[in-house]
Amino acid sequence: MSATDAPVTWLTQEAHDLLKAELDELIANRPVIAKEINDRREEGDLRENGGYHAAREEQGKQEARIRQLQELLRTAQVGEPPASKDGKAAPGTVVTIRYAGDDETETFLLGAREIAATTELTVYSPESPLGHALLGHGPGDRVKYEAPNGREIQVDLVEVTPFTG
Repeated sequence: MSATDAPVTWLTQEAHDLLKAELDELIANRPVIAKEINDRREEGDLRENGGYHAAREEQGKQEARIRQLQELLRTAQVGEPPASKDGKAAPGTVVTIRYAGDDETETFLLGAREIAATTELTVYSPESPLGHALLGHGPGDRVKYEAPNGREIQVDLVEVTPFTG
């Protein structure tokens, strides 16, 4: 996927601010990790230096997270959720479903998992099997999706409302 094909992710301002703070902290921590690697390197034989390898692994994880956050923040749509078209499930909507054969409903926010830290609602990604199946559907629709175990699951879409924070 090229930079121009990157999907736009909707984020609340609060979620954006939390992710930006995490990115800033990770970038500020780069010299600390570099010093740790250098200190461990000076201990001698690198083949048997667990501290050196652990520091390098941590550096790799942090750099991957930095790249992930930079891309997410670069492509994010921040603020009010996108308007739902005709009451259809879309990123930024609160969706209530009922699993076929069950009387109880489940309500969740359809959006980026990074929003989860800023809301009491459970958050399902639009890229998840359930989230993807619901996109573009409205109340009264029955949709099917394949669970990770390969089982086909049916849900009834009960309600779709805009997320209000």
